[in-house]
Amino acid sequence: MKREPVFTPLDLMKWKRGQIFYYFSKMAPTGYSLTVKLDITKMKAALDGANMKFFPAYLWLVTKMLNAQQEFRIAEKDGKVGYYDYLTPLYASFHDDDKTFSLMWTEFDEDFTVFHKSYIDNQNEYGANHGVLSQPLTPPSNAYTVSCLPWISFDHFAVHNYDNKAYYFPSVEAGKFYEQDDRLIMPLSITCHHATADGYHISLFLEQLQKEADEFEKYMG
Repeated sequence: MKREPVFTPLDLMKWKRGQIFYYFSKMAPTGYSLTVKLDITKMKAALDGANMKFFPAYLWLVTKMLNAQQEFRIAEKDGKVGYYDYLTPLYASFHDDDKTFSLMWTEFDEDFTVFHKSYIDNQNEYGANHGVLSQPLTPPSNAYTVSCLPWISFDHFAVHNYDNKAYYFPSVEAGKFYEQDDRLIMPLSITCHHATADGYHISLFLEQLQKEADEFEKYMG
């Protein structure tokens, strides 16, 4: 059953990041990005053994780890700064026929098997639709950008938004897998707004992401 995301406004005078948020959003607007190598050897093997797709598993795990920290769920709604109770992934669906892509989203669910089925159902119903959005209506307000460049193994990838709209969700991009020392490696880039997340929050995210990727089989039922 679809559940509506809950937005909770913050009191900037009482919020522990209030001054930092104001400085990096109003006085010195700053964003940053970094790229790491994620070891997906065990995760990919577990999914292959269960005949399940890697891409929705990647979407789900990244979203789960971002949802674990309030700093990644900060947004502005109706002129107020606050946070959503969870994020939903907004991703690109590539069209082989004309080499374009359309944006799609699958509502996040804590149960990976439920999310995986919803992703497959979305692809079956809307995947062939062209245009900016494959699905009807517009993406939910708690949707953040996460995608993959399966053709390129990059050392670094950065997303820059040249619009002045207040947008504080992170953006995540994965690259083409490659083998290194008998391990399967996936480049992973994350771009954040400094007003809401610091290097410390990124380090927690990446540490837990690798740990859960190594133990992904536990989510497969």
